[in-house]
Formats: sequence, structure tokens, C-alpha cells
Amino acid sequence: MTDKFQNDIKNLIEEFNFNGHKKFKLIVLFGLLGDFDSFEYALNLKNYIDNNQDINLDIFAIAIGNQNGKEKFCKFTGFRKENLTVVSNNQIHNNLKVSRGLDIGLGGWINMLLMLSGINSFKTIKEVIRGYLGDRKAKQIYSEFDKIVVLKFLKFSGNSFKKVFGDGYLRPFELATFRLNNMNEIIQNWSDYIFNEEYLPQRGASFLLNDQNQVIYKFFSSDVLGYSSNMRDPLGFLSDLIKE
Repeated sequence: MTDKFQNDIKNLIEEFNFNGHKKFKLIVLFGLLGDFDSFEYALNLKNYIDNNQDINLDIFAIAIGNQNGKEKFCKFTGFRKENLTVVSNNQIHNNLKVSRGLDIGLGGWINMLLMLSGINSFKTIKEVIRGYLGDRKAKQIYSEFDKIVVLKFLKFSGNSFKKVFGDGYLRPFELATFRLNNMNEIIQNWSDYIFNEEYLPQRGASFLLNDQNQVIYKFFSSDVLGYSSNMRDPLGFLSDLIKE
């Protein structure tokens, strides 16, 4: 960990008043609010906090977007508004050397579509396939009591996954259903979530700090659907590193 990087993080904390009161601090850089990874990561963080109410962790996030997008994003994901800051460009990402994704000079849409096809985003196809085939080594998303609505007209309960595939693991089509629901929300509110299509390829990063504001974990994403070093357990690093 270089002194410059540590100073950059310190400056970020001071600029946005990311002080907090707990022993550990997680700072997340999302790309656009309407990025698939932003939605999925935020939902996982919200569920993590719900399931670990006594966790000694403050969470702060920065995303590229506007206030309308922020309101809708937080309402949909449950991510706390006071913990999310929106900015109008990717200058902070650039300062911290976060990947800008693919740029072939034809605009954000083309760059994103190419990344979704696996170009300069090597893990994306594997992650998409996992969403449809399931994963015996990952946790299930839906309980049998969850009510699932996809595209407003398709309604079923989480028990459907249990009846067909069992439970206790990530079942086939389960992650794909979860992501389809997120995608539907983005498409319905495109102008609010996609603040500027130029930043569609922009990737994110995560930094976990101790009570001395020293970075004890960092991860820089380079792939679409790759916001963690272990997508089977995206927040596993928190359980591993946060000790009371």
C-alpha cells in the first residue's frame, strides 16, 4: 500500500465527511447508479446489514448519478440515502486508478455491449452462465416465503425454486431472475439511473478501513458483474476481516 494511495483515501474521507463512528469503514465506488453491479452490490450490502445488525461497520458509497436517480435507487435497493453520495463524473474513480472499462471510441453503449459479450471483461460470460445454471457452492437468494415479481406480469413465490430445484444453494435461474428484476427497474427509469451513457463502462472498487483509517482490503473491478473478488460470496471479505 503506497503512501500516495493511503493519502488519496484520507482525502476522500475528508472531502465527503466519511467519518463514521464504528471500528471499520467500507467505502464503495459504484460506477453509474444504473450499472448492474451497482444494484446488485447495494442489495447485497443492505441484506448484509439487515442480517448483521450489530456489525461494527460504517458503509459509504459514491456513484455517478443525480438526485432523482439516488432517490429511486435507494427506494428500490433499500440502501440508506445518507450513506450514498452522487457525483456528476468519474474524476474520483480516475484519481484512485479505478478501471474505466473498455473504450474503443464509439461511445458508452458500444463499449458496454462489447464488455457484456466478454471483450475486455473476461469473467462476465462465466458469471452470466452461472446465473442460469446455478451454483452449488453459492448461497440461495430467495427464501420459500419471498414473493417475486418479474416484469410486473410474472408473479411467483420463492417456493417455486425449492419445489423444482431444492434449497440450500444457488438454484438454476435464481440469480438470473434476481438480475432481470434489477434490469427491469433500470430500464423503466433509464433517464434517472443512466446519468451519462459515457460512463456505462466505468467499473467500481471497494476499500475496507480499520479504526485508524488504514486500508486493510481493496478490490478494483475490471469486469461487468465482477464487483467482488469472489462472486460466489461477494461480501465474504467482510466476514473474514471484521473482528469485534
